[in-house]
Amino acid sequence: MTVSVSPSANFSLEELDKLSLFHPVTSIADVQKNGPLIYAKAGGVRMRDHHGRDLIDLGAGLWCVNVGYGRPEIADAAAAAMRNLSYYHTFGGASNEATICLADRILSLLRERAGAGHLARVFFGSSGSDANDSAYKLIRYYNNLLGRPQKKKVISRLGGYHGVTYASGSLTGISAYHTAFDMPIEGVLHTACPHYYRFGEDGESEAAFSDRIVADLAAMIEREGPETIAAFIAEPVMGTGGVLLPPADYFAKVQALLDKHDILLIADEVITGFGRTGQWFGSGAYGLKPDIITMAKGITSAYFPVSATAVSQRVWRVLEEASPRMGAVMHGFTYSGHPVGSAVAMANLDIVERDDLVAKTAENGPYMLRQLQARLAENPYIGDVRGVGLMIGVEFVADRGSRRAFSAGLGPHRLVARHALERGVLTRALPFIDVNSFSPPLSITRAEIDEGVDRYVTALADAMPALHTLAS
Repeated sequence: MTVSVSPSANFSLEELDKLSLFHPVTSIADVQKNGPLIYAKAGGVRMRDHHGRDLIDLGAGLWCVNVGYGRPEIADAAAAAMRNLSYYHTFGGASNEATICLADRILSLLRERAGAGHLARVFFGSSGSDANDSAYKLIRYYNNLLGRPQKKKVISRLGGYHGVTYASGSLTGISAYHTAFDMPIEGVLHTACPHYYRFGEDGESEAAFSDRIVADLAAMIEREGPETIAAFIAEPVMGTGGVLLPPADYFAKVQALLDKHDILLIADEVITGFGRTGQWFGSGAYGLKPDIITMAKGITSAYFPVSATAVSQRVWRVLEEASPRMGAVMHGFTYSGHPVGSAVAMANLDIVERDDLVAKTAENGPYMLRQLQARLAENPYIGDVRGVGLMIGVEFVADRGSRRAFSAGLGPHRLVARHALERGVLTRALPFIDVNSFSPPLSITRAEIDEGVDRYVTALADAMPALHTLAS
């Protein structure tokens, strides 16, 4: 039923939301029944909702508010940029100072902090989804320019998250994002998820597990034909899939396999980029040599929607040499290289460097992990607590001894996240396996970590009777 709302009607914000807003990744039925959770103010790692409740955000929004909320330096930079050059596009060779400087700065950081001296140019967009969509298009363009029209398939991984546009959503290896959308599209393949705790076989070592899933990938390449496989896309640490850390030597073996078959590597650093792992980039943390790196989130700490797709000399050389005959590369977005977004990104990176947030994450991340591991060690429904930097996952199981998972659809992690909200802490219930994730702003203090962990542990105690029921 369509409802017309008069501007003068005396509706609460909750009712106006239910009558007007189409929420992303949200149950329509839940919002219509329970209403939205409206946030009113934030500063540092703390938020207040519409009713004044104090909340500690242990998710940094969606893994993205790296420098914390309410930074006046970033607000000032945005205001100055809007007054100076509120907008202009970068089509047809148009440019602006902030975007030029940001592209150079990103390449310098990648080269100096991630050993990625082979990266050549940066393309800008507005979201992680469009960054991966751009990568998907560029690998097709690249192979067409090389006269290899059959080399177009892209391999992703089950549990991987790469966005929600038609191409990036197909690359995502979580079935909930595909339901009723006619996804994944043809030519996108999904190989095994490299999560040893959940998918390792009884008696199988982590090294044997890694060998097995790399062998599965090799078999997929041979089955499909190496001449048809264009690229392999992977997050250095799988975020939305459950904070899944790669097994030792996994990426070294994968990279060797890709090199053997002339398959490009796309590193999705939308979450892991700009300090989240305790290093500037996940590619540096795990020794990757990607042909394309996609970034977003931490590039502006979500103060402005900016994404980046960096391409290697290998890819750029082909595009550059074909340019005289091909003309313009007909890809781009209205907001590619937005001058205000670039100014915001520069101010954000100034804070990351000035406050030494990457080094602080390398220290505070292990501290938070130890706190969670110690406080949750005796809980019979928590099977694994893992993480790197300020990227931590708490995985629930129905039986810890056997690693038996809860039955599909029960959502123990969602139950705990609801209790956590009531106790004043925000944690995410992830959509692939039963995991609560923790990815607070990199600016979080140890006192704030302690307070957040205390609140979460109390919430877990609140949830125990219901967890007993779900597990039985």
